[in-house]
Amino acid sequence: MSIVELKMPKMGESISEATILNWLKKVGDSVEEDETILEVATDKVDSEVPSPCDGVISEIRFEPNEVVEIGTVIAVIDADGEVVSKTSSSDEVQPEKSTQKEPNPLVQTKTKSTTNSDFRILNTGDNDGFLSPLVINIAKKENLSIEEVQSIEGTGEGGRIRKSDIIQYLKNRKYPLPSRPQTITPKSTYNTPPINFVEGKDRIVEMGRMRKMIADHMVYSKHTSPHVTSYIEVDVTNIVNWRNAVKNEFLEKYGEKLTYTPIFVEAVAKAIAAYPMINVSVDGDKIVVHDEINVGMATALPSGNLIVPVVRNADEKNLLGLAKKVNHLANNARNNALKPDEIGGSTFTISNVGTFGSLMGTPIINQPEVAILALGIIKKRPEVITTEKGDEIAIRSMMYLSLSFDHRVVDGFLGGSFLRKVGDELEAFDNNRKIELKDMRKG
Repeated sequence: MSIVELKMPKMGESISEATILNWLKKVGDSVEEDETILEVATDKVDSEVPSPCDGVISEIRFEPNEVVEIGTVIAVIDADGEVVSKTSSSDEVQPEKSTQKEPNPLVQTKTKSTTNSDFRILNTGDNDGFLSPLVINIAKKENLSIEEVQSIEGTGEGGRIRKSDIIQYLKNRKYPLPSRPQTITPKSTYNTPPINFVEGKDRIVEMGRMRKMIADHMVYSKHTSPHVTSYIEVDVTNIVNWRNAVKNEFLEKYGEKLTYTPIFVEAVAKAIAAYPMINVSVDGDKIVVHDEINVGMATALPSGNLIVPVVRNADEKNLLGLAKKVNHLANNARNNALKPDEIGGSTFTISNVGTFGSLMGTPIINQPEVAILALGIIKKRPEVITTEKGDEIAIRSMMYLSLSFDHRVVDGFLGGSFLRKVGDELEAFDNNRKIELKDMRKG
């Protein structure tokens, strides 16, 4: 019998483990090469795992919701296609599964829990204070105190605590650390208003895994960064006229749709180059200034959830290169096909709230960044403009820009200057810009 081991695939440079969401096949089922066998999830993205060959699944070693390290064998496939009895597989395979997993305690199965919500927002010393939902769940199951979690030395990027760090700590843990006296702000005495639920009329919808992560991330951002939002109004008539004039030619020459997003990304990249202190992260009392300009695009998924694909090194791409990248990321987002490397690593984020008809917005900062730009709807309005003949009233295409920034490290001068620079870049857009292929560098 030819046996093929199905391993948890690598899902990005910084990803060391993934959670099994759902098995689409069971023991005894036939599979074809590249047919999806299961769905897995990381803290960043959900993915499908295909079969490496034709055959029959003879063993499944992990159940849904279990967390598995990258490279671990999660199933075994009989490539000779010998069908395994479905009635006997569960009885015969389970003992083998348990004996193989005992030496490698990837997942703790204790059922103890704690209601300590402080695990959602922890100051863990050397790292940035953010704990993944996976680490939070393990800490709760094992009844770890905040002090114990803070004492664990993280081996992840920037000192972040990973699942393997907390498992290693649990293996060597002899007794819980004594709790230190609490010196944090006393719990509020405000009583949460009751929610009126009308039986038979109202309904309850459980949050999905991604929605829970978004909720945690938003609350964490508001707790971490004192948000300030500034606004400006920008005349984008030149951009609208230029795009309307060339979008068909652009599509014909390059096979790419020309949307407003690459134009906005280009303006933001130029403004970041002029004001690099907006392209930073905060690490305790240190400011990390990022060399790369990686612009995230807040994008709505078909499910209604939000994700942020990233245009890496946006300052090194021309308009054609930006259009290709933006279209690629947008298509992958709509088709739920974004790869882990296409999501992480942004240093600044834009959110086009005008897509939904909003005049302006007050966006929440995408941690660990320190600023986010919202782009409002483009509307035609009568405006007073200055011409050679003097002041005149003309129909212009106008839009609002709003910048939310972290007032710990970005003051009003920097935030306002950066926002004005973005507006100036948009208003100075060359109305006579050519799109000859020979003038386009490779994007």
